[in-house]
Amino acid sequence: MSAHAIQTSDLAKAFPGGVVAVSGLDLQVEYGSVFGFIGRNGAGKTTTLRLLMGLLRPSHGSARVLETDLAAAPRTVRARVAYVSQSVQLPGWMTVPELVRYAAHFYDEWDADLARDLTKRWDLPTNRAVGQLSSGEQRKAAIVLALAPRPEVLLLDEPAAGLDPIARREFLDELIAVLGQRDGCTVLLSTHNISDLERLAEHIGIIDRGRLVLSARLDELQASTRRVQVIFPGDSVPVGFNLPGANRVEVSGPVARAITRATDPVYLDALRRKPGVRVDTFPVGLEELFIELVGHRPAEGQAGKADNL
Repeated sequence: MSAHAIQTSDLAKAFPGGVVAVSGLDLQVEYGSVFGFIGRNGAGKTTTLRLLMGLLRPSHGSARVLETDLAAAPRTVRARVAYVSQSVQLPGWMTVPELVRYAAHFYDEWDADLARDLTKRWDLPTNRAVGQLSSGEQRKAAIVLALAPRPEVLLLDEPAAGLDPIARREFLDELIAVLGQRDGCTVLLSTHNISDLERLAEHIGIIDRGRLVLSARLDELQASTRRVQVIFPGDSVPVGFNLPGANRVEVSGPVARAITRATDPVYLDALRRKPGVRVDTFPVGLEELFIELVGHRPAEGQAGKADNL
């Protein structure tokens, strides 16, 4: 068996008019992991998920789930993969219990007890039509339908969208508990909300303008990333000074600051030994790292503008 439940190779998608949503994307998600896919609105997240599901055809490269191109996969394979899109569309005239019973007919395996438990746990109304529910409640109902078949792969696009901050936190805590009992299910969730990702994911990928700019285990990333501040004697930083592993170095008078990944401690110790030089390091949160990686990049083309297609 391959080590990857989800894999893309040089994946690209361009839309009419020259809009590039995904460009040269190489993504690997291991079996049984929870992978958080983060990027700004329009970065290419939704397009990538739709390519994985076979709902869009790539302009170049390949996208495989369970080692298969889902666009050409038989129903038995597609039934092992669940997808909750950013724009949930459910039959508005049914109640949630009616919707659950209806959806069960399309699957060989269906956990009715799980669907009933989640409906109760997430306080979903059972006597009102789905079309009368809030957007957050409709999203919860869609996730119930996605989890009930006990999928091997679960793709979630902005799973907590439409919920207020308190409801969002409560729902994510409950979703974490459910995913913790997922029996090896692989989860790929996309979001632009960093706090969602920190609560749910084991591994993260940052996408910007259709390109993957970082992929790492969350715990390793947090352990290896530091904000470094170097203060030199005198009035200015030496010309040409740089910090290995830094995306950019910010200079103000004699002070140089940067966020670095895996900077050699021997190098920092050598800096500290120089006369009059002070070196300090500080932990970095994921939000600060995200802004550093995508917030200072120059604009390039039209990537991501078709991400809602």
